Amino acid sequence: MPKVVTKKFSQRTEKKGDKKDEKAASSASAASAASRAFGPLFNKDLGQHILKNPLVAQGIVDKAYLKPTDTVLEIGPGTGNLTVKILEKCKKVVAVEMDPRLAAELTKRVHGTPDQRRLEIMIGDFMKTTLPYFDVCISNTPYQISSVLVFKLLEHRPIFRTSVLMFQREFALRLVAKPGDSLYCRLSVNVQLYAKVEHIMKVGKNNFRPPPQVESSVVRMEPRNPPPPVDFKEWDGLMRILFVRKNKTLSASFKTDSVMEMLENNYKTFCATHDRMIEDPLDMKAKVQAVLTNTGLAEERAAKMDQDDFLKLLAAFNEEGIHFC
Repeated sequence: MPKVVTKKFSQRTEKKGDKKDEKAASSASAASAASRAFGPLFNKDLGQHILKNPLVAQGIVDKAYLKPTDTVLEIGPGTGNLTVKILEKCKKVVAVEMDPRLAAELTKRVHGTPDQRRLEIMIGDFMKTTLPYFDVCISNTPYQISSVLVFKLLEHRPIFRTSVLMFQREFALRLVAKPGDSLYCRLSVNVQLYAKVEHIMKVGKNNFRPPPQVESSVVRMEPRNPPPPVDFKEWDGLMRILFVRKNKTLSASFKTDSVMEMLENNYKTFCATHDRMIEDPLDMKAKVQAVLTNTGLAEERAAKMDQDDFLKLLAAFNEEGIHFC
């Protein structure tokens, strides 16, 4: 049976005769009753925008291509509009919900139905939760955790089959952006290194209750299995340098003093730990420029480079003992 979390609320006593306080309390009570009549109050600080359009919800579930044997992880189920449709197609749903009130609403929604035994609700912060095994992830994502959610999913082991995720429109377009696109950025490159990402559908703000201030999009993200044998900290360190000014040439990107200082310190550390002699004098700018020239990428710009270009560059730097973390 789904978990149920209860909270105790303190009740403040008022002095008799205070008519203003009684009137205020009466108004608050009436407002609370009205709120309960139309469902729970949603907390926008937690990114609670409930998907209310059943056609959109069904479209999301259909695009997940669920199997009857699947275990599905749902992040932020809210009142369960997506959950009940997922349960129709799979073996089990593990729903992670931060708000105990919404978890209780979802529990009541499936209580006494055949779906009750196939739904497990984990109450808590998704980012602090140890995720169980799952085959597919479906999420109407709280927009403020979009980036960290994506990378937590990509780090999860064992690797899941696919995910269908709702994001703010601009964030979703960054995920799928290709070289030359205006939104192509470090996020695009980092995510696409580990997953295939596809834009599925646009979702207008009026499909939610309450409506968010921005438009949304749904993407499908399929992790690469096996993942590429790349040290992500090294990779991301290089991307940070290249995408600070993505339209500058690579030669220009490596000319700043702070970058050279960082690379020189890393180089000296690498040599010290690998029993390699350090050149005297050490001309770090010349070493970096030699790598850029030998790879033929010195005059290229990150904004128009693809995964193969970046992998080629990182391998060439590492071969010369130049590291980015």
